[in-house]
Amino acid sequence: MAKATRKQALGRGLSALLKDPENDIKSAEDKNADKLVGHIVELELSSIEVNPFQPRTSFNEESLKELASSIRELGVIQPITVRKLEFDKYQLVSGERRYRASKLVGLKTIPAYIRIANDQESLEMALVENIQRQDLDPIEISLSYQRLIDEIQLTQEQLSDRIGKNRSTIANYLRLLKLDPIIQTGMRDGFLSMGHGRALINIDDTQKQLDIYEKIIQKSLSVRETEQLVRELNSEAKPAAASKKVTVPITYKKGIKEFTEYLGTKVDVKVTKKGSGKLTIPFSSEEDFERIKKLIRGEE
Repeated sequence: MAKATRKQALGRGLSALLKDPENDIKSAEDKNADKLVGHIVELELSSIEVNPFQPRTSFNEESLKELASSIRELGVIQPITVRKLEFDKYQLVSGERRYRASKLVGLKTIPAYIRIANDQESLEMALVENIQRQDLDPIEISLSYQRLIDEIQLTQEQLSDRIGKNRSTIANYLRLLKLDPIIQTGMRDGFLSMGHGRALINIDDTQKQLDIYEKIIQKSLSVRETEQLVRELNSEAKPAAASKKVTVPITYKKGIKEFTEYLGTKVDVKVTKKGSGKLTIPFSSEEDFERIKKLIRGEE
């Protein structure tokens, strides 16, 4: 308990330091910056603004109330992270749920780590730290990956190194953004899983995607059942390979006519691109077969 009290006192001491305009710390090189970086500071909630780069766009109210109840009983166990904007003004980097829940409880201050970063660094910190969270839905993760690629100018390989995820995992998440927005909303609302989404990606036609999406909801289809449905749909839609007929040369056509007249039955010929081929001579009975055989032998 003494350790916790000492830690709290230290936080209040740093808070007082930050309130002194003559000691305004703007960079890691400024005086007293070493006392700030890496330490927990008690910041007034009124001096903190939410992060516009926050990848999470929706917060479950029931979950927030549960967190607020925990904070009311135990306090904020894990400090939030903020970046310094100007004197006595900060912006959230991570911990918006703790920030919101603390306001619900009516707290005036919150423990925080302070970082000094520019907008791009703040975006990267917010996205990378939030990606590591377990409660983000697949679309939130996909959007975070896409923003890191687009706004921080990272390749998938660099992103893989930065967040410690396989490149194939990142690619699978990014592919989810190709789904129809209605399906993306369904994933965000928990009506279907990432496995369902990955199966639906294999359907090119948007309307067919939505048709199967409705079946998933109505019949509570599993991922495996969805994958089977997609396979069947793609199998039906696959056009039969059109056989390319090679044009029979005129000399062959004349020969076929002569064979037909001589043998008394319609002779067919198939020719390859290289000029080789085969003749087909039909017969109607054993007697007809013997008749054709004698004609070929020249016995008649």
